[in-house]
Amino acid sequence: MKYFPVNLDIAGRKCTVVGGGKVAARKVGNLLECGGKVQVISPELTTGLQELHQAKRIGWLQRQYRQGDLRGSFLVIAATDNELVQAEVFTEAGKNDQLINVADVPQRCNFILPATVKRDDLTISISTAGKSPALARQLRQNLEEMIGPEYGTLAEIMGLLRPDVLKQGRPHEENKIIFAALLHEHFIDWIRQGNWDMIKEHLIRTLGDNISLECLNTLEKVLDYD
Repeated sequence: MKYFPVNLDIAGRKCTVVGGGKVAARKVGNLLECGGKVQVISPELTTGLQELHQAKRIGWLQRQYRQGDLRGSFLVIAATDNELVQAEVFTEAGKNDQLINVADVPQRCNFILPATVKRDDLTISISTAGKSPALARQLRQNLEEMIGPEYGTLAEIMGLLRPDVLKQGRPHEENKIIFAALLHEHFIDWIRQGNWDMIKEHLIRTLGDNISLECLNTLEKVLDYD
């Protein structure tokens, strides 16, 4: 099966997780990180999930799943080993045209969760379409060693620069050239070295008067250089 890669905006949307164990806890953590409004259905919760409930960060139905529990959910994750519950959750979500993932059971999913490497707002996903989670995990570990936190910093820098470039009203193709020029081959090295002088010089050389003093000051604070 071919999967269509997509990043979902789940901020403020109801996300239901069926199950209260370690797998469910990982899924809940990821959903909360992205702003999901999480409801967990399970007779018991891990200590971590209990703490989230006590802090009112998640909702909790303290019982087994029942038909109708998925009503109003944008996204559903079944994180339970109970195959009967898996089948019932998958069936209900299908009837409701909801996004459904049954953990580690690709045939009962209409979306799958890739292995990911996260560096702040930078996210790199690896998927084998469910054929080899072990390979995806190995590739993720390799990328974690190759791609350090400086790449997250670079993504933040580019995000801060983007409005200054776009407000000039140039054609899209010209903006593409400018953004490519900003990504100097040594930019990552400058971040690692804390070389603000080289970064500043490069930005001014590339953007000239199109970069504001306010933006430069913000960047210097983000990079935490004096």
